[in-house]
Amino acid sequence: MSEADLFARPEEPGPAFARLVRIMGMLRGEGGCPWDREQTLESLRTYLLEETYEVLDALDSGSVDDHLEELGDLLLQVVFQSEIRREEQRFDSAGVANAISDKLVRRHPHVFADEVAGTADEVITRWEEIKAGEKGPRRSRLDGVPRALPALARAERVTEKAARVGFDWPDIGGPRAKLDEELAELDEAAGSGDAARVEAELGDVLFAVVNYARHASVAPEDALRRSVDRFEARFRAVETKVTAAGRKMGEVALSELDEMWEAVKSEERQPSRESDRRKGDD
Repeated sequence: MSEADLFARPEEPGPAFARLVRIMGMLRGEGGCPWDREQTLESLRTYLLEETYEVLDALDSGSVDDHLEELGDLLLQVVFQSEIRREEQRFDSAGVANAISDKLVRRHPHVFADEVAGTADEVITRWEEIKAGEKGPRRSRLDGVPRALPALARAERVTEKAARVGFDWPDIGGPRAKLDEELAELDEAAGSGDAARVEAELGDVLFAVVNYARHASVAPEDALRRSVDRFEARFRAVETKVTAAGRKMGEVALSELDEMWEAVKSEERQPSRESDRRKGDD
């Protein structure tokens, strides 16, 4: 690849990826960027996590341009870490790309070989069988779930794996009853004044909620994130009402804030009600 190629924008994935790898090598090389040259695998951990969440934010925003940009930032983290490993003579970006390509071919024998899979569940079962053969015997069915996952996502993955071997309720009634049970135990712990016990029982409540969400086919991480978004939007709207009245937050009684909160929720429902009314007129 010539120097001129660094400023060209290839349309094919292969040359485009090669250009990125070359640029990263130059940034880390002699005469490159001082900041890039100082980075280590440890220092990049934070950026990897941040870029992952920024991709999720872009998806939530619905902006195609933001999605493209943030996926690029995430890809940079893959190439950046691969370049550091190349300098250590461990592996490089080509090795990473080939490794995942090989894995996809191996674990999709219904596409690349003569096996048949008619449903997504059959695909997952076969994927896990092939994976187990590659990794060798594991001590537990729960091995392979990263401890660094956010707690809600980790709880979901752990319970999914347990469910695949039959350790699960037959229907959503089980996790719903378990949630009531855990809430009662939390109330009992709260009455005891034992902080450690309250923490343990609160964790059990959250775990029970995740199990309920899984049975309801709801991603708990997404559900909680959207609830936080709703709370933030409503709180900001309440702040706007307080400011419009010439007052300040912290000087308004809780009862008044509650009334404003309910008014905001009612205003949220107005557009949908108006839409329903117009549909009725049609």
